[in-house]
Amino acid sequence: MDKIKMTTPLVEMDGDEMTRILWKMIKDELLLPYIDLKTEYYDLGLEYRNETNDQVTIDSANATKKYGVAVKCATITPNAARMTEYNLKEMWKSPNGTIRAMLDGTVFRAPIIVKGIEPCVKNWKKPITLARHAYGDVYKNTEMVIPGPGKVELVYTAEDGTEIRELVHNYKGAGIAQGMHNLDNSIESFARSCFNYALDTKQDLWFATKDTISKKYDHTFKDIFQEIYEKEYEDKFKAAGITYFYTLIDDAVARVMKAEGGFIWACKNYDGDVMSDMVSSAFGSLAMMTSVLVSPQGYYEYEAAHGTVQRHYYKHLKGEETSTNSVATIFAWTGALRKRGELDDNKALAEFADKLEKATVNTIESGKMTKDLALITSLKDVKVLSSEAFIKEIRKTLESL
Repeated sequence: MDKIKMTTPLVEMDGDEMTRILWKMIKDELLLPYIDLKTEYYDLGLEYRNETNDQVTIDSANATKKYGVAVKCATITPNAARMTEYNLKEMWKSPNGTIRAMLDGTVFRAPIIVKGIEPCVKNWKKPITLARHAYGDVYKNTEMVIPGPGKVELVYTAEDGTEIRELVHNYKGAGIAQGMHNLDNSIESFARSCFNYALDTKQDLWFATKDTISKKYDHTFKDIFQEIYEKEYEDKFKAAGITYFYTLIDDAVARVMKAEGGFIWACKNYDGDVMSDMVSSAFGSLAMMTSVLVSPQGYYEYEAAHGTVQRHYYKHLKGEETSTNSVATIFAWTGALRKRGELDDNKALAEFADKLEKATVNTIESGKMTKDLALITSLKDVKVLSSEAFIKEIRKTLESL
């Protein structure tokens, strides 16, 4: 069989630990036998990030701007223990955070629906896509431990030297304080990415904050979304037969629990971080979640929504067998290949991505799966496979389609 040709490369960002092992297995078993794979490769493994002073992460984001589509393996964001383990020069920032900031993107996460892996919420019939703003708030905060009595103020100093001051609190004793910020242009990019993705996927869009309490900070998000919707998207949404509405975050949580799914739920940075984990766990597993970073300029970066599976990696290093779920990483590759096929008008590449996803789902639905899924499936007499055996089983299913 002739391999499928590619005209434009993908940006390939390799990662760390067990997911790096799976990355190579997926390429060797499920991609290279069928595709004349063209990628521009960047090693985002922690050792090479340390060696290049994290320049490799910046280079990979710039390459994504050049080629438009990237696929990323899970990576380590180092803590104090990792500093010692990897003998790091410094505690390098999250590669995801760096890439999101450079691409000005919004993260969209949706569960992969498989028969036999039923959601905990019984009325959820369709995927719920979480759209998470990827800039500012608590992730770029400034914190202070207050040692004793005194006052904390917010001070804005304009370029001409004039000041605006707001009292945060008069402390009678020790405490803590935190300053957060966001930018109008980042919120505007977030809004446009959400509206465009809703149109692309023909799904209703919800947006939720706490503007009744945060009458300036959260209210600004609400106002920017509404203004952009009315000026640029209202007619397009009507033509597509989809809707946009705003509600309070607590109302959204209540509505989500009673809904059947099939919509996009847009959240600020922290809300999206928490709610995407809640939704993914309720649907079954973080390893059964797609994740794509979409920028308003039309850059796409696909990744797995989970971490590097450190515990399995240590078992692997000892020569012990692991049963690690590779589905989210496979779907990162299929998402990127499909988008590359769409942008290049390469129908064969997009169709291959669809076929590989179907083979992955069919393999699980036939009762062959990794241990994490076997523990939660409603299917009977399932066969638990090792990390490698599961990927090889998907290849058999793929060749039978």
